[in-house]
Amino acid sequence: MRTIFGLLIIIATLCIIPTLELVFAAETADEYIDRKAEIWNLFFRMMTVAFVVGGVIAGTMVWQVWRFRESNPNAKRTPYEEGEL
Repeated sequence: MRTIFGLLIIIATLCIIPTLELVFAAETADEYIDRKAEIWNLFFRMMTVAFVVGGVIAGTMVWQVWRFRESNPNAKRTPYEEGEL
């Protein structure tokens, strides 16, 4: 539960708060926001987050494959592999 709450805080920090700043950025009717630049900015932020998360997941998968390989000297056979079940 704590990790989900932390993830929601990170998402709010990266996405929602900057978007709210854009909403309230124009103080007068003469000020306009360049939508193309802001859309690109949000896209770039989300892609950066996606690549970081993807890298963590890929690294975890590589670690698991390396850690639990059959040729690992520390690996022990499970009861299922020994035929006890």
